[in-house]
Parts: sequence; structure tokens; C-alpha cells
Amino acid sequence: MAHSRGRNAGTKLKPDWFEDIAVNRSATERRAATLTTRRTVKKEYQAAWLVKAITCIDLTTLAGDDTAGRVRRLCAKARRPIRDDILEALGLAGENITTGAVCVYPTMVPHAVKALHGSGIPVASVATGFPAGLTPLPQRLAEIHYAVGEGAAEIDIVITREHVLTQNWQALYDEIVQMRQACGDAHLKAILATGDLNTLRNVYRASMVAMQAGADFIKTSTGKEEVNATLAVSLIMLRALRDYGELSGQTVGFKPAGGMKTAKDAMNWLILMKEELGLPWLQPDLFRLGASSMLADIERQLEHYVTGRYAASSRHALA
Repeated sequence: MAHSRGRNAGTKLKPDWFEDIAVNRSATERRAATLTTRRTVKKEYQAAWLVKAITCIDLTTLAGDDTAGRVRRLCAKARRPIRDDILEALGLAGENITTGAVCVYPTMVPHAVKALHGSGIPVASVATGFPAGLTPLPQRLAEIHYAVGEGAAEIDIVITREHVLTQNWQALYDEIVQMRQACGDAHLKAILATGDLNTLRNVYRASMVAMQAGADFIKTSTGKEEVNATLAVSLIMLRALRDYGELSGQTVGFKPAGGMKTAKDAMNWLILMKEELGLPWLQPDLFRLGASSMLADIERQLEHYVTGRYAASSRHALA
């Protein structure tokens, strides 16, 4: 699938954009906590927001027991994420509602590409020694080349956390630049693994370095850390993203991932994006939700909206 938005060209490494930044943790957590209590979205407006959330989901399977069959079933759900009767009741029967992408391991990319052929849904692949990212750099770059060669249109790389923890910004920048080059035309999403970075200040700095190195998206987590996406961490990443845009004139996307399971989670991150960046960022070319079980709960909530009844969760199972 061809992306509609241009790439982030990056900049030279500019430590003066981030080294002296200070982050007030209590103020950040207070802002994040009040975001979802100040705004209420109900009835048809909530249904519309949930449909919007579906179009921004990177429908994901990253399990050790993944199979070609599981990936095919996931891709079928990505093509048709809402049951036909629910779509008809919502007045969307003629609309082509799909998820934003399907995200898999590199060896699963060929199966996903085949299953999604003609759908316009891009295949995203994790790479670079996911989730730890501690394999030698040549192997990590080779993994990117492999995934792109198999048809991945997006690559979710993991950064070396040690570079952040030791403040070695040049090493972090150089590493991501090489990964960006290895991606070729595929878009690069930089996973910061924020649960491993210790401080919100480090989250801001790592976000800025990743964007300067050419990341097209910054992403919170692998989903394998003890602490994954949180609203407070996401708020700091969005502030970095906004600052980078003002300083560079370039646009970068955002992807929270890990631990996001419910329709309420989707609503919370949509509200955060709307409040911090505005409506232009509520589009799949700039916003993705890394999730799997979340889609089932969203579909269940939509069924409740159109029927007035909650279905058993097994009626909306994924692959």
C-alpha cells in the first residue's frame, strides 16, 4: 500500500533541541489523569469514535506460536473488522472499513502479504531483534532487509535502551539512521520501550533523537515490558512530536502499544490525540493503536449500541 503522507526526512543530530528539557512528572500525570474525565463521548458520537479507532488499529499477533493459519485469520478480520449486520445498522454498509495495518513477525510477512493482497491494508513487521533489540547491528539490519523484501510496508524497530540510559545520543542517532536506510521505501516506526527508560525526561529525549534520525512514527512499547503504553508517557511523546514539528517543519506519527485491550482504552487515546494535536492526527497515516483484543471489545460495544444488548465475548473472538 502506498502511504499518502510524505516521509520524515529527519535532521542532523541536534542535542540543543532536547538536552536541557525538564519534565514535571506530577504535572504530567495530573494532565493525563484529567484528560479522560473532562470530556464525555456518548451514544452515536461514541460509536463514530470507535469506528474511527478501528481504522487506526495495527492488528497484531506477536506470539511464539504464530502460524500461517493464524495470520490468515487475523488478516481476514483486518479486512472485515465489523460484522456486516452491525455495519448495516450503523449506516456504513457501503463503506470500506478496515484496520490501519496488520503487524507480525518477519517470517509471517509473506503470509500476511498474500492474505491482504488487493485490500490496501499495509503489512507491518517488527524487526531488529524484537523485543530486546540486543542482537548485533548487522543482523538487525539484515532482518529489516528481509522483512521489506518479503513485502512489509512498515517496519517497527526497537532502539537500544542502553544508549538512552547512558545518554549516548550519537550512538542512538547513528543506529536509527542505518535502520531508516535499510527500510528503503518502507515507513519506520521507532519503538522506544518507554517502560525501560526510567524517566519521562529520557522518554522526551529518545523521542526527539528518533525523529531527528528519520523515524516516521514514534511508538511507546514492544508490549513485552513490565510497563507498556500509559497516557502520561504518551503525553510526553506527543509534546516531543509537536516540538519536533515546530522546529523541523516535518510531521511524524504516533503509536501507543502494549496493554491496550478495551474500547475505553481506545477512547482514552483518541481523546489524548484530539486534545494535544487536533483532528488531523486522528488518521491512520499519523496515528496507530497497537492492539489485538481491543478490536473484539470495540465490536462488542458497537453491537451493544445498535441492539441494546451485550453479546458474549466469544461472539467477537479474534484469531
